[in-house]
Amino acid sequence: MLRLAIPVVSIQVGMMAMGVVDTVMVGHISAQALAAVALGNLYFFTLAVFALGTLMVLDPVVAQAVGAGDSPAVARAIQRGIIIAALLTVPAVVLLTAAVPIFELAQQPAEVIPLAAAYAVRVAPSVFPFLLFIVFRQSLQALGRTAPIVGAIIGANLANGLLNWTLIFGHLGFPAMGVEGSAWATTISRILLVLGLFVAARRELWPLLLPIRPEIWQVQPLLRMFRLGVPIGAQHVLEFGAFALVALMMGWIGTREMAGHQVAINLASLTFMVPLGVGDAASVLVGHAVGKGDPDGTRGAARAAFACGITFMALTGVIFLSVPEQLARLYSRDLEVISIAAALIPIAGVFQVLDGTQVVAGGVLRGLGDTRAPMIANFLGYWLIGIPVSLYLGFEAGLGPAGLWWGLVLGLGLVGTSLLIRVRNRLARKQHRVVIDSPELPAAGPGRADPV
Repeated sequence: MLRLAIPVVSIQVGMMAMGVVDTVMVGHISAQALAAVALGNLYFFTLAVFALGTLMVLDPVVAQAVGAGDSPAVARAIQRGIIIAALLTVPAVVLLTAAVPIFELAQQPAEVIPLAAAYAVRVAPSVFPFLLFIVFRQSLQALGRTAPIVGAIIGANLANGLLNWTLIFGHLGFPAMGVEGSAWATTISRILLVLGLFVAARRELWPLLLPIRPEIWQVQPLLRMFRLGVPIGAQHVLEFGAFALVALMMGWIGTREMAGHQVAINLASLTFMVPLGVGDAASVLVGHAVGKGDPDGTRGAARAAFACGITFMALTGVIFLSVPEQLARLYSRDLEVISIAAALIPIAGVFQVLDGTQVVAGGVLRGLGDTRAPMIANFLGYWLIGIPVSLYLGFEAGLGPAGLWWGLVLGLGLVGTSLLIRVRNRLARKQHRVVIDSPELPAAGPGRADPV
């Protein structure tokens, strides 16, 4: 687990670090600029998160095919993943270019909307490169080839830092573009990220991308893969949407409250990358074990993942509870923003273990091919209970930003507990490999099961 999880975690942290650099640099312009980038970035991921989650169907499909020694199925899955990524790009780009009325409908601060909309339009060209990177990343992780991804992430982060410094503040002969400069830096960095990954992993990827297999265009297998992935995408939308709605509600209170929330959630999101990476590693190892028909390996991978993810989040929870103000000062010089963030960071410390539990459990279930249960748990935990409690505590009870966050804590607790129970129940049963294509297609290895 550690051999796979450590590079996967570094990949997740590297992806998150690009957003952290954007936030820190823009935060030194003004609270308004910080809030605009927060809103624009939030909007991008609100649109992209469904596609990102849907593409994680590659975790069980590719990993189980690898475990079963079924190379043709690996190639078909990756090529279909590219088709799905292209299809999902279109609506995201259209909505990014229509950001102003959506921000107005969401009742965001008037002074933030023009800058946030400008950010959204300029990151629209990065949607397909970002989704293509997800296809390559998930596939390479399932193949156990993480070194090229790590190298590409490091290169993209270096480029992103230089581009932000150049375009936000106006260095090396470029004009100071502020928020728009941050957006262009993000777009260029995402394009460089996928190009760098393809170059670094061309030996692994090229034989899987060519020749183009004619069966990838068959409608029924493509729909089967899409149906398996849609619940993962919906789960991501429900989870991300709950946090996005809380961010929007912060905007109803005020610009500085939104900026303080952005600081705290950025820190929480950074630490979340570790159990998220562990969950990805768990999905790969669990998928390999299922493909091999190895129930002991399946249970062992799940236990190791929970041990790694929960231990790390407990340690970060202690840090968040101990030095919240010092962490907040890394992001902003505005005393009011620092005060709000310092009040929220300890609450993030409380939900660290809960967050780690639910994301690792989701990874284990994804490796098993169980994609519907996490979707249902997220709907019940966040939207039927957590968000209503956030609304009540934040506005009716007068607790403001802290009240909004305590509702999230409750939702996380319910999701984590229900998914943990689901993992235990699923591991007690016999596991079957998911099969996308009809049995008459060429395959190798022992892992065959009922079609999805």
